[in-house]
Amino acid sequence: MPVVGLSFGKIVVEKHKPVKGAVKVNNNVSLKDVEKVDISVGSAKQEALKFHFEFTTKYEPGIGDMTMNGFLTFVEKPEKVKEILDQWKKENKVPKDVMSSVLNTVLSRCNVEAMILSREVNLPPPVPMPKVQVK
Repeated sequence: MPVVGLSFGKIVVEKHKPVKGAVKVNNNVSLKDVEKVDISVGSAKQEALKFHFEFTTKYEPGIGDMTMNGFLTFVEKPEKVKEILDQWKKENKVPKDVMSSVLNTVLSRCNVEAMILSREVNLPPPVPMPKVQVK
């Protein structure tokens, strides 16, 4: 599945109170919608799908949160585009192989963005950082 882009439409980061004691970080990503779009490749038009997503990070207890909304676009053969879209409209699901690829791409981009944004508002990194142990 060739991904041709990922764009953010909205990013919100809020720190509600100072970081004290144990902090629990919960990350989640969900698909909100899937739509068919036509994209131009040179002079030709190609069918593609836009996967609208929401990525959230919550810092508990009530320390802060982060939300990123956007969409991932990928191109596929017209029959595959139709199959994915039909399944989404009927069941709000997409095939497992497509879902895995979409979510992994979204997570990799959002986690990097979340790392940068957490630093800007003095929140802990949303994913564990590697630690060095000197012996």
